[in-house]
Amino acid sequence: MSREGKASMKRSKPNYLYSIIGVAIVLLIMGVMGWFFLNIRQVGNAFKEDIRISAYVRTMNKDSIAQIQQMIAAQPYARNVRYVDKESAKAIWNKENNDDWAKVLDVNPLPESIDFYAKADYVNPDSLALIARTITEAFPDQITEVQYPQNLVVNLDERVSKIGLIFLVVAIVLSLMVIISIDNTIRLAMYSNRFLIKTMQMVGATRGFIAKPMNIRALINGLISASIAIFLLFSLIQWAESQVPQLKNIRDTNLTLLLFGGMLLMGIGISVFSTHRSVIKYLKMKLDELY
Repeated sequence: MSREGKASMKRSKPNYLYSIIGVAIVLLIMGVMGWFFLNIRQVGNAFKEDIRISAYVRTMNKDSIAQIQQMIAAQPYARNVRYVDKESAKAIWNKENNDDWAKVLDVNPLPESIDFYAKADYVNPDSLALIARTITEAFPDQITEVQYPQNLVVNLDERVSKIGLIFLVVAIVLSLMVIISIDNTIRLAMYSNRFLIKTMQMVGATRGFIAKPMNIRALINGLISASIAIFLLFSLIQWAESQVPQLKNIRDTNLTLLLFGGMLLMGIGISVFSTHRSVIKYLKMKLDELY
């Protein structure tokens, strides 16, 4: 009997190993998808925050310009506020258009402006229109107009919203697939222990006594699986950032840590839940039904 018991234990160990590897792979797939989602969001925000807004000013003294600049800089939406004089405006125009019109014109027709960039949450048609109107109304005698690429803002806002919706749907579907896959993996691992569970019940062990060590083992397995998946995902992120250095600039450490935490909780939570449910299932079954 003791030899048979040891043989049974040896046969059950590989199942735990396969379960850990299987759960880790599924969690890694979820983590990669989540990382893509975070990066697409950050890329969209980077594009939004790269749209320049120009408040054109009439020629005036430096104190008045400084006052307008300070007012805009104090707003919650403003980033990188700076005063652009005629020479700076000319340099910007030449750089963007790859041309120098000084050979044709003797005077500089470009107006002075206060340029700034808006935070991503404010880069949408309604918010920018309100910002432009607010600035113009605050300085009606000093600001001639506020300009920004309206068509680009509309198209960018629509595309970012569509892409975000698509990835949200994909993330929900993927999460359901992850939960089902992990649940099936754990149930297959527990299937080999069904006779052990039933034997413990037949000798008088309570449900809590039987379930407790298996739940603890599931918690440890889930922790190991999640740790493996997180380590692999972290390695993939480091490799991707070494290949594409721009990814470092858009990385949000807090969101990345939140993603790792979600993988950890999902790995442990589903492992424990599926294991406990399998134990209760086999305890309720009759002995003949286990074959």
